[in-house]
Amino acid sequence: MDKVKVLDKTFKIFIPEEEIKKRVKAVAEKINHDMAGKNPLLLAVLNGSFIFAADLMREITIPCEISFVKLASYQGTTSTGKIKEVIGLNEDLNGRTVIIVEDIVDTGFTMKRMVESLGTRHPESIHICSLLVKPGKLQVPLNIEYAAMEIPNDFILGYGLDYDQQGRQLKDIYVLDED
Repeated sequence: MDKVKVLDKTFKIFIPEEEIKKRVKAVAEKINHDMAGKNPLLLAVLNGSFIFAADLMREITIPCEISFVKLASYQGTTSTGKIKEVIGLNEDLNGRTVIIVEDIVDTGFTMKRMVESLGTRHPESIHICSLLVKPGKLQVPLNIEYAAMEIPNDFILGYGLDYDQQGRQLKDIYVLDED
């Protein structure tokens, strides 16, 4: 599908499924190399990262674990600026290597808050892995070691990313079609 209609908006294809898979595999290979012998805990941020986290984990060949946390900062097509932890983390992070798995890093405020919050649990190290990064919108300094792709400041949908909870199931990533 070159275009899809979700609720009241039309989106056009931006990143095809095959390109996404290729980039996810490349990120997993870097994690496999960098984290060999560490048994990292992948901490996937719900809801958006669940597809990326599943595909990423299937490409990781080293021992690893996964857990989930749910944060909310988006409403419709814009960030609310208010970050609220919805589902907390129960694992003991003391001395662990943690890789935060996120669907998209936009302004960076959510990720900064999450890194600070996790840091109080005394992990050995915290790493950031994101399917997508919007460098043009980043407002805080972050070391995003594992970024599958950088994109412009457009609103996107699909592969786990939503528009008002719709469109997550799309296999490709779409961009808002403003024509």
